[in-house]
This record gives sequence, C-alpha cells and structure tokens, in this order.
Amino acid sequence: MDFGNAAEATGAEWIGQVPHQDLQPRERPLLPERDPFYQPPDGFEHARPGTVLRSRDVSLAFMGLVRQKLTATQLLYRTTDMNGNADSTVTTVLVPTERDTVRPCPIVSYQCAIDAIAGRCFPSYALRRGARAVGALAQFEFLLISAALAEGWAVSVPDHEGSDGIWGAPREPGYHILDGVRAALNTESLRLSHEAPVGLWGYSGGGLATAWASEVYADYAPELNVVGAVLGSPVADLGSAYRRLNGSIFSGLPAMVVAALTHVYPDLDRVIAEHATADGKKMLDRVHRMTTAHAVLWLIRKDMDDLVDQPLQQILDTPEVQHVFESIRLGNTAPTPPVLIVQAVHDKIVSVDDIDRLTETYERGGSHVTYHRDMFSEHMLLHPLSAPMALRWLRDRINDRPLSENRLRTAWPTMLNPSTYRGMLRLSLISAKVILGRRVERRPLSVLDQ
Repeated sequence: MDFGNAAEATGAEWIGQVPHQDLQPRERPLLPERDPFYQPPDGFEHARPGTVLRSRDVSLAFMGLVRQKLTATQLLYRTTDMNGNADSTVTTVLVPTERDTVRPCPIVSYQCAIDAIAGRCFPSYALRRGARAVGALAQFEFLLISAALAEGWAVSVPDHEGSDGIWGAPREPGYHILDGVRAALNTESLRLSHEAPVGLWGYSGGGLATAWASEVYADYAPELNVVGAVLGSPVADLGSAYRRLNGSIFSGLPAMVVAALTHVYPDLDRVIAEHATADGKKMLDRVHRMTTAHAVLWLIRKDMDDLVDQPLQQILDTPEVQHVFESIRLGNTAPTPPVLIVQAVHDKIVSVDDIDRLTETYERGGSHVTYHRDMFSEHMLLHPLSAPMALRWLRDRINDRPLSENRLRTAWPTMLNPSTYRGMLRLSLISAKVILGRRVERRPLSVLDQ
C-alpha cells in the first residue's frame, strides 16, 4: 500500500479493518507499558492525526472496584508530539444511552489531572475495573466525568500525557486532546457527528492540558466545532510553580515534572546528569513509578537544593533550564474558542498571580475570557465547588447562548453562591449512583439547573 496516498484518506483504510476487541468482563487490566493494545502498528506514522489504530470495549469501575453499568470504548489513535512527529495515545470514550434525536450529541473532552509519569495514573488504566491505581487522581475525577455523561454528552477522556507520561510538555497535550475527539468522531460505532459542538474541561494538570488544546486548536484542528474550554486552575507557569513548591508539602509535583521533561529536553537531561547527586538521581528514578498521591506524600518538604552539587538557584538560572521554563509556559497563542478560567486567590499550588497574567495575555490577544477569581477557596476545594459552574457554562456554550459581558472579576465565592449548592446536590446524586454502582442516566434539567 502507498502510505503517502493513504495519509490523505479520511478513514483507516491504510491498515485495512481497524482491529476491535470486544468486552472481556473478568479480565484484569494490564499496565499500559505491558499492554500490547498501546503499541501502534507499523507504519502508523503515515496515517492522518485522529486515525483510529485499535479499539476495544472495556468495563469501568469507580476506584477500580465498583463496577459501572456502562461500557466504554477505548481508542488507540495517531496523534502528534511536541516536535511535530507522529505519536500515539489512547482515549476512553463514554456515550450516553439516551440521546437527543434532533441535534447531534455534544462531545466534551475531559482532561484528568494525571500529574504523574506512571502508566497506572493514565485514565485509560485507572478508570478500568480491576485497576490497581491507588493515588491516581483520575479515579476520583470519574465522578465529574459521570456528571458530564448525565448531561447527555459523550465524553472523551484522553491520556493527554501520551504513552510515555510526559507531564509538562508544551503543545503536545493539546494535540492529544484534539486528536482524541477526532478519533471518537472517526469511530462509526459511536455514532457521533462531525457537526457536534465540542467542549473542553480540565482542572489543575488537566486545566493545563486543556489550555494547550485551546491554544493550538485554531491551527491544528480548526474543523472541529469547539465551542468553549473550561480551564480550572491551569498551571500557567511551571517554572514559577517549581520555584514556589520546592521544599513545600507539594514538592513532589515539580519533582515529577522535571523527571518527565528530561525525556524530551536532552539539555535538561544533561544538566541533571551533571549536577544531581546519587540520591537525587535515585529520587527522580523512583518517581517514574509512583502515583501522584504517593509521590506527593513521599516527597513532603523535600528541598531539591539538597540533591544537587551546587546551589539550586545557579542551576535554575542556566540557559538550558531557562529554555525549558520558557517553552513550557502558557500564553504563546490566544485561544479562539471562549474560555472560562477558574482560580482560587488562596491557592497554594497554582499562584493566582500567574493566572492573572495568563488571563491578561489571552484578553490582549483577543480571546473571550470569563474569569472566576474566587476569594475564599483554595486549590483542592475549588475543584468540586466549581464543577456546577463549569457544567452550566459548558451547557450554555453547547446550546449557543450569548456570552456574558461580565468577563473579568474577583468573583463572589462559590461557597457563598446558592447555585453552587443546587449544582452540588445534583452532583451528589450522580456520585451516589456511581459509588453504589447504579446506572447514571440523563436527567431533565429543572429551572434551578439553568
């Protein structure tokens, strides 16, 4: 077959029939690094981004234990890495059992806060029945994924860090997210329309990935009908976050970012090899295998200054490290879809000053930004409390309602807003069904939900 011609095709005829595996209810999932499903076939790089390479039906479970009464479809698809080279990753797609028969089923790409390198933290593994992923944040975020599904939306949950878990890489998460939507649209059995409105949503590390998708969308996937993106506490400046979090109770987070980025920045890898002590190198090696919570707990108050052979500040000021910090900072391109940015003023993980600057950069570039700058909440609390707001905002974008002109503000705290608790009641009912293993069904919205 002429792969060059096949790259211009619209389907997957370049590899013939896409292999599909039916549901294996009693099968315990393999870790991604041991699972042949994650290995792309030879020649995949000649396919178009978004081409489905393999698919399978899988059983999901809350915390890996409570089986859910739904079947998800996982897609291995061709995508692009940060350097523009061919890559592959997996998305887990959930579709509602009841759909609007008049309009195309909306699609929301939900980006979990993977925040780790280990494959057991990838949503495609952590969400499956039988997954051993204690400390993977995706297992908790399944409650919000279920809330989006209950809206009557199809939900794509991509492994946005790619098959190697490169947390913090620039642009690449955006390509993976958008190609995950393309892959879902290219899967006939899902019965999704290319005309469907597409929403993007993520918080913290997932908010960072969602921000990259909103920035690269216009150039990379303009044919998709992306109507809005919710950026929950996106890590706008990882270099700034590294300096602030080092030595804090969250010092495990920047340690994992450095460990991941050494795989894609050779000069950074050389600096680490030259200046990290034996204990420092051992620490970076160990975090490759840890879940997010495990790494954070293990490295509480760990000061990286104690793990290098010269003052840490001198290393951070080297051209090699400064180049990395510059390239991984958000704000190079203003998003073309409208965005909702949610950020807590008293956030100890993501600085509100960084998000203020990002918001100003986006607005100067012409983006329509609604900024909820929450006065009372902090990082972890604002995630669930902002979910009703995020769902309402996405609902408005999907239904093509007018955008608010009240765009930039220090907001009335979510915890003091009655609509938050109406939304939280709805979320609580959905969560109870998930925790009990009952079917989550679409519920008609009441006036209070609007």
